[in-house]
Amino acid sequence: MTEYLLKITNLSVHYGTIQVLRGISFEVGKGEIISLIGSNGAGKTTALYAISNIVKKTAGEILFNGIDIGDMEADQIVKAGLVQVPEGRRVFANLSVKDNLEMGAFTRRDRAGIHRDIEMVCSLFPRLKERYHQYAGTLSGGEQQMLAMGRALMASPKLLLLDEPSMGLAPILVDEIFGIIRRINEAGATILLVEQNAYKALDIAVRGYVLETGQVIKSGPAAGLMLDDAIKEAYLGASV
Repeated sequence: MTEYLLKITNLSVHYGTIQVLRGISFEVGKGEIISLIGSNGAGKTTALYAISNIVKKTAGEILFNGIDIGDMEADQIVKAGLVQVPEGRRVFANLSVKDNLEMGAFTRRDRAGIHRDIEMVCSLFPRLKERYHQYAGTLSGGEQQMLAMGRALMASPKLLLLDEPSMGLAPILVDEIFGIIRRINEAGATILLVEQNAYKALDIAVRGYVLETGQVIKSGPAAGLMLDDAIKEAYLGASV
């Protein structure tokens, strides 16, 4: 039986009078990679923002590790082990790679553990080690994505929320980023992935959920979704 690290039940979010999420429910089991796919405006990023309490839910329940975090402050959610890598990277451009990584550990006080995790991140992302003292704003898009992911890992997450990690990257870098996501998962992190590249997202996931206009319209094992004719037509290309 799957032990759920994250359980979302009937989650709704409004932006003013506009309802963006319409009572969605899904689960993320410990050790899994789960993908949320859907078109632009489907509500995928809003779902991540609501889980992190960046936007306030208007209804529903968010359980993380069995604890209701729906009204918990964002920094306390990070301390609990739930960390988000935002869409668009959002690194601190005027700080060095080193300083960005240390900012990721702002909730921690274990200096030896922080030093150990910086070494771990640099081994996972060798280019960050090469550019350790460069300003983050001088890095390429792919390197900034690596830095954003590395910064999140510095918080020692139990659950990592990844929002569009392949956006704007060349195909060869997309392959590299997804390879790293798999390695992060194999090292013990559970991952909830929002990704427009539906093929890549489902290829790496154990299970997937399809969002349209703020609702989960289909879910199931990722391999099965990849064979679903409607999913192939809408998101993967009919020839896949």
